[in-house]
Amino acid sequence: MSALPTIDCDLHNEVPSKETLYPYLPDYWLDYCRESAFVGPDAADYPATIPTSVRPGATAIPSLAEIQEKALNGAEAGILNCAYRVQSVRNEELAVALASAVNRWQVEEWLEKEPRLRASIVVPSQNPALAAAEIERWGDHPGFLQVILPVRSEAPYGNRRYDPIFEAAVRHNLAIGINFGGAAGNPPTPAGWPSLYVEEYAGMAQIFQSQATSLVMEGAFDRFPDLRVVFIESGFTWLPSMMWRMDKEWKGLRHNTPWVKRAPSLYWQEHLRLTIQPVDGPADAAQLHQIVEQIESEEMLLYGSDYPHLHDSASPLFATLPVAWEKKIRSENARAFYRL
Repeated sequence: MSALPTIDCDLHNEVPSKETLYPYLPDYWLDYCRESAFVGPDAADYPATIPTSVRPGATAIPSLAEIQEKALNGAEAGILNCAYRVQSVRNEELAVALASAVNRWQVEEWLEKEPRLRASIVVPSQNPALAAAEIERWGDHPGFLQVILPVRSEAPYGNRRYDPIFEAAVRHNLAIGINFGGAAGNPPTPAGWPSLYVEEYAGMAQIFQSQATSLVMEGAFDRFPDLRVVFIESGFTWLPSMMWRMDKEWKGLRHNTPWVKRAPSLYWQEHLRLTIQPVDGPADAAQLHQIVEQIESEEMLLYGSDYPHLHDSASPLFATLPVAWEKKIRSENARAFYRL
């Protein structure tokens, strides 16, 4: 851990099993889960035996003690992003019960036991009205500072169907965290279903690009001027070329989107932040420095170890950045954006 103050914006507290949630479920859903063939949400974002899923010395589903020892050691604070994909549960009422159970579990087993931790509210985003109700349930709890959504969704998040989620988040001063993965039922590529995990894994960046484009061009940031969005595990080296392309096309087609008053890159610089993992750009440190400069705002980047996943590749990035920039990325940007 660096000697600089650090806020880790991406720690994973995964639910070990559906039985973990039994103490937090209403009796009806407890009986249902015990008696039916329900095994839990279907996403498989992080297959346990894939090398990228677990770094050496870590476990696929870390305990609080492991997070404290290996991820929070020396850190000022850490933000938990639980990838329990209730969005893949077709019974929406069960999805609500599971989301609420996960959030209670996070409070009792994580937040109340470790004051340095903050967490993300799990919501059934396949039904935005029910998701907004779950935000209302937990939005004033001081331990929660964002709502977590998977990057794979039934429709791009700029679509007005998701407005109830954004409205509730803004009202409770919460950010929206959009995380790698999900199981919405749609193919993870524009060309259809891939054959291999590596295709899906490497291609996830294009889904983040689609979500960034949708949020701006469909007017989400105009409808919600206080909306704050964090891309988690998106990487960031794709951003300069995407910003340039969107600005160029907006200039030529702006008559199609009169509600977009400014260049897309300006919306992203104001409303969007990205955790740095995976640092999937060039190995050359000077070129990484150049990419950060091309973003034109080092304030867009947040430190996230992505523990326990094998994405701890920040060293080449920090090797070439000015200390003032590293301070911002390690803690100051998160402190300001999350309003810690």
